[in-house]
Amino acid sequence: MDWLWWIFIFFLVGGFGWIADTGRTALQTRHERKVERFKLVEKERRALEEAHKPPEPICGCTHHLAKHDRRGKCHEDVEVPTEWDEDKKPLRYELRQCNCQQYVGPQPLSQIYADELTDL
Repeated sequence: MDWLWWIFIFFLVGGFGWIADTGRTALQTRHERKVERFKLVEKERRALEEAHKPPEPICGCTHHLAKHDRRGKCHEDVEVPTEWDEDKKPLRYELRQCNCQQYVGPQPLSQIYADELTDL
């Protein structure tokens, strides 16, 4: 029973505070490392998903291939600034047709490669 008094005195002096702080710090460090590991795995998963996507047919004017005709002219409306303030920031915008002249994005495979049709 003598050892119980020593534990009680050790507790009163604050000896268990050091043990609790060490344990708390270890658990916090472990948690931070686990969260970091989960973020890295999620980032890697997203990168793999992005790598397996086919390229989007988007022009330099950020419009899709469907907005361009066969000659390459864009038929999408864009907002063009018409009035500026003294800091050269646009105040008013007007809708006008996009002046992009030719689609330069990736071509769909059906337009690049087609098997020859043969009668057998």
